[in-house]
Amino acid sequence: MFKRKLEALAYHQTEVDVSDETQWRNLVVFLEDQKIRFYKIEEREGLRNFQSKDWPKALTKYLKDLECPADLVDDRHAACDWLLAHAVRLEYGEHLEKYKDTTTDSIPQGLSKDDPFGHMDVNSPDFKAGLASVCQMLNIPRHPDPTTMLQAVSILIKERLSDESQVEVEEGVDFDLKNYDLGFETKDYILDEAAKVLRLLHISELRDLQTKINEAIVAVQTITANPKTDQRLGKVGR
Repeated sequence: MFKRKLEALAYHQTEVDVSDETQWRNLVVFLEDQKIRFYKIEEREGLRNFQSKDWPKALTKYLKDLECPADLVDDRHAACDWLLAHAVRLEYGEHLEKYKDTTTDSIPQGLSKDDPFGHMDVNSPDFKAGLASVCQMLNIPRHPDPTTMLQAVSILIKERLSDESQVEVEEGVDFDLKNYDLGFETKDYILDEAAKVLRLLHISELRDLQTKINEAIVAVQTITANPKTDQRLGKVGR
C-alpha cells in the first residue's frame, strides 16, 4: 500500500513490511536522514541506533516532535503512511520547479471535465498530503485511493456540513466502529476502517432513497384515491 510513495521518494525498495523491525527502522532513518531532516545530525543518534532497546521510545518522541496525530503514533501502518506522506510533501516543496509543469495526463479516466477537480492531478504528492490533512480534520479513515477519499469527504460535507443539513440538526449518538461488523477483512486495519465508514454512508444513502420512494408512493396513492371528475369530458381523473 506504500508503493507509490516509496517510488516518489526514490527508496531502494518499493515494498516495505512494517511488521519487520529491520525494514521499519531502516525506513524511518532513511526518511529522517534523506527527506525530512527535522533533527540536526547529532540529534539523530537515537533513531540511528537500531539495536537499542530504547529505539521505540526514540521513535515515539520523533513522531510527537513532527506533530504526527496522536491516534496514529501507536499504529505502525498509520504512522508509516503519515511519515511517507509528510516526506513526499517536503520533497515536492523542495523541488517545486520540477513539478510546476505537471499536466493533467495523470488524471484518472472517468472524471468529468466539468468536475471542479477534473483538472487536478489527484495523484500528486501535494494533493494527497492536503487531502490527508482534510480527512484527519474530519476524522475520515484514510484510503490508498485519493479519489475514494475525496468522494468520502464530499459525502460527509454534503450530509453533515452543508447549509441544508444544518437546518434541522439533531444531536447524534456516538458510534464506535469496533461494534460494527464489516463482514469481511482486508488484513489491513486502515482499509477495514475506511470500508466500514463507506458502507455506513452507503446505508444512509439507501435509507434516504427508500424515504423518497415511500413519499412518492403516498403521493400517487393520494391522487388515485381522490380523483376529480370532469363531467364535460366524461372522464374521471385529473
